[in-house]
Order: sequence, then C-alpha cells, then structure tokens
Amino acid sequence: VRMFELQARNKGIAFRYETQGEIPRAVRADEKRLRQILLNVIGNAIKFTTHGQVVLRLRYAGEMARFEIEDTGPGISAEEVEQIFEPFERGGANQTVGTSGTGLGLTISRMLTDLMGGQMSVNSTPGQGSTFQIRLFLPQVAASLVALHKERPVRIGYAGKRRRVLIVDNERDDREFLLSVLEPLGFEVAQAESGPACLALLEHFRPDLIFMDLAMPGIDGWQTIRMIRQAELSTAHIAIISANAYDKGLENDVGIPNSDFFLKPVKIDEVLEWMGRCLTIDWLEVPAPPELPAPEKVTTELLYPPLEHLQALQELANLGYMRGILKKIDEIETLAPEHGEFVTTVRDLARQFQLEAIGGLLRKGLKQT
Repeated sequence: VRMFELQARNKGIAFRYETQGEIPRAVRADEKRLRQILLNVIGNAIKFTTHGQVVLRLRYAGEMARFEIEDTGPGISAEEVEQIFEPFERGGANQTVGTSGTGLGLTISRMLTDLMGGQMSVNSTPGQGSTFQIRLFLPQVAASLVALHKERPVRIGYAGKRRRVLIVDNERDDREFLLSVLEPLGFEVAQAESGPACLALLEHFRPDLIFMDLAMPGIDGWQTIRMIRQAELSTAHIAIISANAYDKGLENDVGIPNSDFFLKPVKIDEVLEWMGRCLTIDWLEVPAPPELPAPEKVTTELLYPPLEHLQALQELANLGYMRGILKKIDEIETLAPEHGEFVTTVRDLARQFQLEAIGGLLRKGLKQT
C-alpha cells in the first residue's frame, strides 16, 4: 500500500485501501507468489489509469481472502476481456500513451493464482474502468505462532561517506520506487531511462553501484553493461533488476552472478542486504515500529444457516461429495438469501476441493447454532 500510494501520487491519481471483515495478522501462503500477483495487478491498474483513482479492497471471511482492484482507467471491451490474460495481449482500449512493457504481468498473475488454487476474474466497461477480483484460500495462522516472529530493526541510514547509486530502467515507476527507498537512507541517486542515457550520464556521474534493467528498448541491459566495461566508464558494482526470471539462470559474458540478480517486484530487504555486503555499509538501525493502525473496517459477520443445513453439509463433506455440497449450497442460497456470505465462502472452498477448510468452517458453525 505504501509503495502504490507513492506511485499514484506521482501520477496525480488517488490510491485507497479498504477492508471488510476482521483481517488476520498473518496467514499461511506462498509469500512470493502472492506478492507477485498483487503487485502485478495493482501496478497494471496504476499504469493504465491517468485520472481518477485505484482502490484495493480486501475482504476476509471463512479463511477466504478476496482482493478487488478497481480503477478508473480506459477499460476493456467485452471482446478483449476474453484475451486479457493471454501473453502479450492488452487490448486496444489499454493502448495508453506513455505505457510500455510486454503485457505478461496479468498472464503470470492468472497462472500463479491458478497454481495457488484460487480464481482471478475481471469486469470492465470501456471508458469507465476495470475491476479485477482475486479469490484465494489463505488460512489464518495461530496467534502463538505469529508471536514467535520478531520484526527486524528498521534501517534509517548508514555511517561513513555518502554512496552514489545509478538506477537504469525504462519504467519510471520502477526507478522512482527504488529512489523513494534509497534517498531517505542517505544515498545520492541518479536515474537513466535507457542504455544511451546511462552511458552519457557516466561521463560525469561516478556511481558506487548500478542497478540495471534488462528489457529496455534500443540498447538492452546486457549490451549497456558490455559497453560500460569495454569503455571503462565505471568500475561500480552492477546488479540486475529484471522481471524475466529466465535470464537469471543464464550464463552471461559480463560476470554477473546469480547473487547479483533480483527479480521484479524486488524485495527491498534483500536489495539492502546485498548493498550492505557489496559496499561494506554500516547500517544505522532502530527497533521496528508498532504495527500501523488498521484501515477503517466494515465488519462482515458470517451468518450461518439453520442447524439442519449445517448437518447436511457436514455429512456431504465427510463423504467428500463435492457435487452434493455445491447442490446443497445452491439450495441454501435460494431458500435463505441472508446467508450469502456463508454460501459464497463454502462454494469457493468446494470449487478448490478444500474439504478440510469446509469441515472446519462447519464445525465452527455447529458450535454457534
């Protein structure tokens, strides 16, 4: 949220974060996949929204998390919605001036959501905007386990002489994100939006470290590094920051090891640890601050159906009869619309074959009825 608030503010648009229900302090999930899904979809919304706002909504009930990313961008036509998750497809409405990229972000996010047993969908109206929905089963972690996790101290700067960093990336948002992290820590930061701009800048800017993107138009990152070394323009440490995981495993002729290769979206702690090792930085740290207050919540209690329905569902769950569970849920939805949140939660779990989660939810409901 903090990162995207900055990006939105730099574009002159609003970014809001809203929650519904009681949001757990921690859940069990593949952090890397979940992080990439959300950053890709939210980043895409901000990239193509030139006025108005982007809203991230999070609703959590029955260990099911529902993320909704709504924007006031150009929207997508009905025909193009069918292709929006295909590689290199963006749709004509999304051909916004000043944007760039391969169009793989949504494809990767949809694939990762499927791998995590979730669902991703989109509703859009041309000229009004788009709303992406992501549903994932994220079981809550017990408070006793959360308490074992200690927050690491926060870096506020470093001792010694000031270090210079050059960020080379054709994506302005990616450059400014790193800039927003490094400048407050005391680094002197310069930016270049292309290989030629980087080479020109090195004639008068002497960095201690260079962050290099690879997929730049014209002269790509690899060729830029070769030209830097061949012309002896800089002896600075060079790290690769790229969205293409395939490149990380490839051998290269410029001596960049895997340890100096970071995948987008970058984890700042990992980057700072690497910088500390390369530049022998003595970090200045303070204890981690208390948690941020939660945003304003709209409490959504899970209203369970009558006892006979819960017992019937439990019998079906014990049998592992998914089709029967879905049929019973349809019946409850028809007879008692007020149990809509319960119906949606169990239906989502059934479609993901989460029998254990359904059983736990039903046992909780039986205790309350």
